[in-house]
Amino acid sequence: MNKSETFWDKISAKYNNQLKRYERTYLKTIEKTKKYLDKDDIVLDYGSGTGVILVEIADSVKEIHAIDIASNMIEIARRKSNERKIENIHFARTDIFDDRFKEKSFDVIFAFNILYLLSDVTSVLKRINALLKPGGMFISATDCLGEKKTFVNTLKYVLSKIGILPFMYMLKIHELETLIMDAQFQIIETEKLSDASSNYFIAAKKIDRV
Repeated sequence: MNKSETFWDKISAKYNNQLKRYERTYLKTIEKTKKYLDKDDIVLDYGSGTGVILVEIADSVKEIHAIDIASNMIEIARRKSNERKIENIHFARTDIFDDRFKEKSFDVIFAFNILYLLSDVTSVLKRINALLKPGGMFISATDCLGEKKTFVNTLKYVLSKIGILPFMYMLKIHELETLIMDAQFQIIETEKLSDASSNYFIAAKKIDRV
């Protein structure tokens, strides 16, 4: 288990308990995401965390494959799913590069609040594009910490550099949009969901190569 996995496993319960603070942002994310979903969709939720968004979207699609590198995060999400008797979510402790996921096999892929935690966003976005069916949708919400040089954001960056916190990419909104477009996506909709964290919603469609 690497440092990142250990960190998220360790703080999973605390993380879940603090989600109420961000309820308005999550509700906005759920509302905007549902517009792009269909009852026949097969979805991959990359970095599903404790399932706060996942369980609210499950009834809008055919099935969801929820993946995370932290087993404790998955267990909390699974418990929420069981409590609500949701049967179309399949959980796995793995990452986006798992060979079991075949190219062009998903209608929609989510990446909620994970892109800024990746050291190689470009490779992940290319992988997401490859896993999507032609015309598939990529939906994300990302803290663009580079937008504001606040004390908290600076502290997060410093703590990540010295290894106390996991890696954090100080993304700016224009950088994020460029990364997504360079991975062969057409951006359909954007919205800044939170000023405090510069949480930025993007819905993007896979560009079909001729």
